[in-house]
Amino acid sequence: MHSPVAASPEVRTARHYGLDWLRIAAFGLLILYHIGMVFAPWHWVIDTDRSYPELIPPMALLTPWRLSLLFAVSGYASRMLFTRSGGEGPFVRSRNLRLLVPLAFGMVVLVPIEMYIQVVARGYPHGYWTFWTRDHWRIGQFYGREFPSWEHLWFVVYLWAYTLATMALSRLHRLPGRSAAGWLGKGLRILWAPVAVMGFLRLAMLFTIPEKQGLFSDWPGHASYFPMFLFGFTLAAQPRLWDAIERTWKLALVAAVVSGAWIVAAEMTWQGDAIPPHWAMAAERGADVVMGWTMTLVLFRLAERFWNRDHRWRKTLGEAVFPFYLVHHAAIVFFAWETLPLHLGPWTEFAILLGATAATCAIFYLVGSRIPWARPLIGLRRAEPQPPTRSISAPTA
Repeated sequence: MHSPVAASPEVRTARHYGLDWLRIAAFGLLILYHIGMVFAPWHWVIDTDRSYPELIPPMALLTPWRLSLLFAVSGYASRMLFTRSGGEGPFVRSRNLRLLVPLAFGMVVLVPIEMYIQVVARGYPHGYWTFWTRDHWRIGQFYGREFPSWEHLWFVVYLWAYTLATMALSRLHRLPGRSAAGWLGKGLRILWAPVAVMGFLRLAMLFTIPEKQGLFSDWPGHASYFPMFLFGFTLAAQPRLWDAIERTWKLALVAAVVSGAWIVAAEMTWQGDAIPPHWAMAAERGADVVMGWTMTLVLFRLAERFWNRDHRWRKTLGEAVFPFYLVHHAAIVFFAWETLPLHLGPWTEFAILLGATAATCAIFYLVGSRIPWARPLIGLRRAEPQPPTRSISAPTA
């Protein structure tokens, strides 16, 4: 049976190197962002004794678009993978292998490290072996933490769910097609229409649905992340939208600057755990949506215009980013827990966290990628079998 989602003849078959570089850069920024959270005024998994308000502006400017961008790039990559997979069945099986296997590995090996550190900080008296064999598998509250927990692997769960939802929409013929792309590509619609839809949904849920992370509870997050995934998926199938991005990116940049300025002002006014008044909270959520969308348009344009070229490091870095993502969070939490009691200066502590995390990510990838059975565990394709080499004997006299 012909797959509904495969019907468009406009899908690009060439690899978009610019979006590869954008994905690599976005994951790199994510690692820096999580290191910064150790020192920022907001509460995180683990915090320094002293926070640094100077981090508020740069981190507030990253927060609205860093995840929206990743979901948009993931949507684009998913469409390209679908095109090469030969149908919905092989595509879904491939995504299950590439997402659920590393998710299970992370939940068994990586997340327990973070959860153990968090309960120990709250007075847990036992060692890691007792925790891992007994208490990590609890359901419910335990030492102030909710079990089980995805921790940072929630991104993998959401990505898998959005992939299945997109395939279900394709079966129902509800994915955006040529007519929808044609409508969105006219005038300034690509600039304001997605903002209007996502902004309405976010504001409608602001004071009625709690912003709680979870596949079946994070409806405010889904209201932004799933449309971004669908946009990337649609863009790969309807390349005419690139013309609309090229036409509107300057206005998008202006909108991103204005919304970013408001976000920074609000975060500087109500710092840390301070709760702003309702009007300010609503305005900041609206600005988050505006900046998340417009920065994605700007960065996609940069990727298309300036970064769409290959390099000998691109393939290796592109393969490494997902293993880096899997392990980086646990590495940051572990090294921060080990070094914060030393009360080092902030720059020394930052250098140690950055260096130790980068080294852990590199070792995790380099070792795992060279062990055939470990490759699926860290989100990599199985190694292609190498054709046997013939040995040619020298002729005898």
